[in-house]
Amino acid sequence: MSKVKANIIANFAGKGWTALMSLAFVPLYIKFLGIEAYGLIGFFVTLQALFGLLDMGLSATLNRELARTSGLAGQENRMRDLVRTLEIIYWLIAIIICVSVILLAPIIAQYWIKAENLSVETVQQSVILLGIAIAFQWPLSFYSGGLQGLQKQVLYNILYSGLATLRGVGAVLVLWLVSSTIEAYFQWQVLVSLLSTATIAFALWKSLPECDRASRFDWKILHSIWRFAAGMTAITAVTVILTQLDKVLLSTLLPLESYGYYMLASVVAGALYYLIGPIRTALFPKFSQLVAQDDVENLAHLYHQTCQLMSVVILPMAMILVMFSYEIMVLWTVDITIAENTHWLISLLVIGTTINGLMNLPYGLQIAYGWTRLSIYTNTVAAVLLAPMLFIMVHYYNAIGAAVVWVVLNTGYIIIGVQLMHRRLLKEEKWRWYIEDVFRPLMAALLVAVTGRLILPAEGGPFIMAIYLTAVLLLAYLLAILVTPMVRARFLIVISRAKAIYN
Repeated sequence: MSKVKANIIANFAGKGWTALMSLAFVPLYIKFLGIEAYGLIGFFVTLQALFGLLDMGLSATLNRELARTSGLAGQENRMRDLVRTLEIIYWLIAIIICVSVILLAPIIAQYWIKAENLSVETVQQSVILLGIAIAFQWPLSFYSGGLQGLQKQVLYNILYSGLATLRGVGAVLVLWLVSSTIEAYFQWQVLVSLLSTATIAFALWKSLPECDRASRFDWKILHSIWRFAAGMTAITAVTVILTQLDKVLLSTLLPLESYGYYMLASVVAGALYYLIGPIRTALFPKFSQLVAQDDVENLAHLYHQTCQLMSVVILPMAMILVMFSYEIMVLWTVDITIAENTHWLISLLVIGTTINGLMNLPYGLQIAYGWTRLSIYTNTVAAVLLAPMLFIMVHYYNAIGAAVVWVVLNTGYIIIGVQLMHRRLLKEEKWRWYIEDVFRPLMAALLVAVTGRLILPAEGGPFIMAIYLTAVLLLAYLLAILVTPMVRARFLIVISRAKAIYN
């Protein structure tokens, strides 16, 4: 089995388990804490993403540089110096994050968060704890990027799955057996965040090649990577604004309870990234290697193969979530009120997230070439338009308006961004991407989902509904596979091998 295939499988297994740990316990969090306190958990997630602005492209830079140099001889000292140099910068920023949130906690609790049932003191204490947790958790993405650049993704997923289990199961046990308060939840997050970052950091350093001296901070390394890092910083900044501005605005425009519903819908839509991430993470180092080798033919083949795989993996699930969001929320939360307050939000946010997911590999191709300018320009234009659109839509339509803006934003990327990218990279592959890689599996999945919606049984308990939705989902996957050329070819090979083994 090739390293790329092994990494994809490991990433799907790891992300699948992490998704299970993340989603399975949400109804329990709401049961123990209430939807308003769950809104604070959503605020925690939003702040984590916002502080991605301070990443300065370091995680992506480390991933790319380790991927490019790991196959070259005589690079051991540079690789370890690179990690040490960026590590020091990262931890200095983590300290700044922690101090900043602690100092701003009284202002956030008093003037930003609109809690009705939680006291200002409770909110303030929670914000302080989540600031400490974010500071410990934040460097995890840096160390993870290093392991992924080394293509140690099997090891990473084993470790991260175990840590995700500890995070989810431990939080439930704390709320159940110790204290069912939001402060207890965040105290646990502080502890497990520190443990998670320390574990992945240790794994990265053990995975780096040995060298003949101690690693050290090196200004020359910063000078050699600053252009790419600067480009990634700009992309990260506008990406964070584009993906988090709706949540930031809603956190102060809506009551905390309503914000909790929006964040719950965002969690469901964001679950698609557990399908998107494994493919993107496994392929970026390989893209970078093929670009470094100037192997355009194999790069184009791999690009289409994995774009088709991405479409087949996420589109059937997305279409089922869009068409059956109410039924899924009732099955998941066993709460009709939650389903009524979230299902339209989920459908809209899933559409936007799906389009965003389809753009991941074209974006990865640009970064593998070190071409950051296109993403900077398109994201900047989108960010300028986003703020007024959100203010207007949220003013008139509340949370639904923000979800509509998310759909419009990502539709612009797939219509305009891909057109511009293929004028420079893989110039002859644009229409093949649109038709074979996206349109065919989309139409197949949509056909099955719409048909399933039209013939949805009027009666039946939760078990019957779960069986029905599973059957529709599997049928959507099957039809999407059959209409997508390169995935279908691999699927038929697997079937043939299975028959040979059986016979």
